[in-house]
Amino acid sequence: MNHAMKICLGAALSLATLVPVAQAEDFKLSNNQRIACSRGLSPGKLNTATCKSYAYIFNVKTSEYFRCQVTLALTRDNKEVINVQSDGGCVKKPRIFETDSNYSFDATETEPPNTNSFFGTGGYAVWASDNTARKVRGCIIISSGLGSDVSKCLDMKFE
Repeated sequence: MNHAMKICLGAALSLATLVPVAQAEDFKLSNNQRIACSRGLSPGKLNTATCKSYAYIFNVKTSEYFRCQVTLALTRDNKEVINVQSDGGCVKKPRIFETDSNYSFDATETEPPNTNSFFGTGGYAVWASDNTARKVRGCIIISSGLGSDVSKCLDMKFE
């Protein structure tokens, strides 16, 4: 009887550990991560380098996604590192498709702003496709420079 209880307990624990694994598999990391760094000179011969990287986490079932960013700023003089700061987090974005299915996803960022930049900090493009049907949606999201982003998605036509 004690042996049977151990088997049942082991089976229950196995099932309990499988549930979180199945939920975790709904999220995939996009294949297109980038890093951009800039350097600046501060008064007193200090150098500051700031690097930013982003990634997208995508729910392959619901088509919801998160834009994640990490930033590292390093300040040094000619002899030593004086200060290191880092920050980051993920922001939830809306669904790309209205219904649940099995989706694929990728995203890319625009170049960092320069003196010719009209739209402030730039934007990004998102592509998602339904793995169970011939359905692809492309979206472009740009900063309006007025506080809110402008987003437009378009379903692709197959000819």
